[in-house]
Amino acid sequence: MMISRRGLMALSAGAACAGFTGLAVSPAFADVDATAKAVAAFGGGQEPGTGKITLTAPEIAENGNTVPISVSVESAMEGDDLVESVAIFADGNPNPEVAIFHFTPLSGEASATTRMRLAKTQNVVAVARMKDGSVFVDKKEVKVTIGGCGG
Repeated sequence: MMISRRGLMALSAGAACAGFTGLAVSPAFADVDATAKAVAAFGGGQEPGTGKITLTAPEIAENGNTVPISVSVESAMEGDDLVESVAIFADGNPNPEVAIFHFTPLSGEASATTRMRLAKTQNVVAVARMKDGSVFVDKKEVKVTIGGCGG
């Protein structure tokens, strides 16, 4: 099908009118329930414990575009005390899953550092899944003052 110049102009005008009348799609944000479901799915339905995993995040992020996050897990990194993977979730971003890190005995230690983008003030959750099936969680609230993916 060939679109004429007149047809292209009509489509452009229609798209512009749709934007002005409020038909534009606004971003949907995850919520606490979506994050809880994602954590449960990552943990395989196990009830998460506390204490083995440490999440380091700033209490106040001056810029939500680059928020430094570190996570570490106390582990011997062998046998049943092996950390298989660590996931980071943010309950106010459009998609709660932020990052997943996989570890092996050759990793030596289970720690990772990254930067993430936060849309607004929200909880950041780190979840560690161990080889024996146990799951550990740590949570921090990060207050975002400006920027971020939500404005």
